[in-house]
Amino acid sequence: MNWNGPDFNNVAGALAMQAQRQGPAVAIHYPTGLRRGRIEYQSCSYTELDELSDAYARGLHELGIGRGTRVALMVPPGLEFFALFFALFKAGVVPVLIDPGIGLKPLKHCLAEAAPEAFIGVTRAQVARAVLRWAPRSIRKLVTVGPRLGWGGVSLRQLGSMGQRSSGPMLEQTQAGEMAAILFTSGSTGIPKGVVYRHRHFTAQVEMLQRAFGIEAGEVDLPTFPPFALFDPALGMTTVIPWMDPTRPAKADPGLLVQSIERFGVTNMFGSPALLRVLGKHAAKHKLRLDSVRRVISAGAAVPIPVVRDMQQALPDSARVFTPYGATECLPVAVISGHELDEEMEAHTLAGDGICVGRPVDPNRVAVIAIREEAIDLLTQDLQMPAGVCGEIAVQGPTTTDAYWQRERQTRLAKLTGSDGKVWHRMGDIGYLDQHGRLWYCGRKSQRVELDNDVLFPDQVEAYFNQHPEVFRTALVGVGSGAGRKAVLCIETRQEIDAHRRERIQTDLLQLAGGHSRFKVIENVLFHPGFPVDIRHNAKIGREQLAKWAAKKLGEQS
Repeated sequence: MNWNGPDFNNVAGALAMQAQRQGPAVAIHYPTGLRRGRIEYQSCSYTELDELSDAYARGLHELGIGRGTRVALMVPPGLEFFALFFALFKAGVVPVLIDPGIGLKPLKHCLAEAAPEAFIGVTRAQVARAVLRWAPRSIRKLVTVGPRLGWGGVSLRQLGSMGQRSSGPMLEQTQAGEMAAILFTSGSTGIPKGVVYRHRHFTAQVEMLQRAFGIEAGEVDLPTFPPFALFDPALGMTTVIPWMDPTRPAKADPGLLVQSIERFGVTNMFGSPALLRVLGKHAAKHKLRLDSVRRVISAGAAVPIPVVRDMQQALPDSARVFTPYGATECLPVAVISGHELDEEMEAHTLAGDGICVGRPVDPNRVAVIAIREEAIDLLTQDLQMPAGVCGEIAVQGPTTTDAYWQRERQTRLAKLTGSDGKVWHRMGDIGYLDQHGRLWYCGRKSQRVELDNDVLFPDQVEAYFNQHPEVFRTALVGVGSGAGRKAVLCIETRQEIDAHRRERIQTDLLQLAGGHSRFKVIENVLFHPGFPVDIRHNAKIGREQLAKWAAKKLGEQS
């Protein structure tokens, strides 16, 4: 089956193809409970998943939910989530995916903005929708996964029964440029925005991920970030859904993750830096070796080199830890493996030169442009920075999205056009390209600290100070304005310490600052009990919140 060609383009066709190629093979192992410390799993084959999603797709059409209809999907990872997601694609429906962890108020705003015509969710999500009045003007049809409590619509079981009234495979002949989904960003460094994905973006991501990481059909994946699991059937990988709260990866039980890895012979794993930190430390403490794992992929924020090293120690020598760089608007952009992070690169990072995120993934093109706040229409040669000079990272490639849903102003600010007419995306990140064509990340553009005679970029600064043995992590923020603006270093220690020890650490850090030509402007160090982080990956530091806290603390001290 050619699901990615000139006639039509629909990534759900990859599931049907895998069902033909390896029908009886397991597509998904999904947890059903935890008993005496052991996870109980059930399994679903490619044939069963394909047929179940066909039935749901036919049921959607029976219900009047068809091609182009926007549908909010709020179902946790499991068999129902996979079957529904592929059913939506097969029916040509446009799923609207919003991370529930962003908070109730932003969630309500995102739903109002997306204006879905139908809502598919578990009972708890349906209760929230009814009580909190999520998108009441647009939502007309309901599908409930679980008990219905008087709000109408149909249950998922009824949807499947409706789909059984007819037979045969379901696959809408959607076009490459047709809208496939609306995926909302986490809003961790700004307002959540609905990224418009077209069918060509999903098929390109499948191809680029397969090439970039050498993924082969028949592998077994443990995706601790649910959206990445959606690529598994298209790549021919068996999915093992972990027993964890995907919105709190830093709180995942590493012992249960190891249990799943060993039980199913997991070869591929995706996890946030926060989860890898926990798993790597656990493996080191218990002297574990995850012999089946071929690769670990970590993204969501810059991955500290010690985290990569710890994870690598738990793997076979031939295995790789990859830290791809990208965003919801364009993924993957660049990639590097732990084996490439040599001592010279690490020395540059520790000296405050930024974090190397590797070379652009073919066929992406990456440019570093002058830092501007206003919209830029055309990518001209005079905008592009020479090697080694910081600027905003911009990318053009097959997965580069071209718009935000119902946000013309944000689209104009984030997109620009190349001389060949192709759309580039401004990442909102600061970085530079070195003389070898490698991309280095220095921090978010919105979180840079501008002073009278210099600009400091957070990830450059923080890597330098994170070397202190008693420091868990640091965060650079700016306080004040104009000539009185200060660069403040916030500190989170590895463990609770007394006042005397705090004073000693503060002195150490200020001495480190004084010994660096650019960071000596940092004269304020504040200790924080625990940094605010993003809900999606538990890794991106909420520096905007910390800046307000720091301003208050400095005001109290003055």
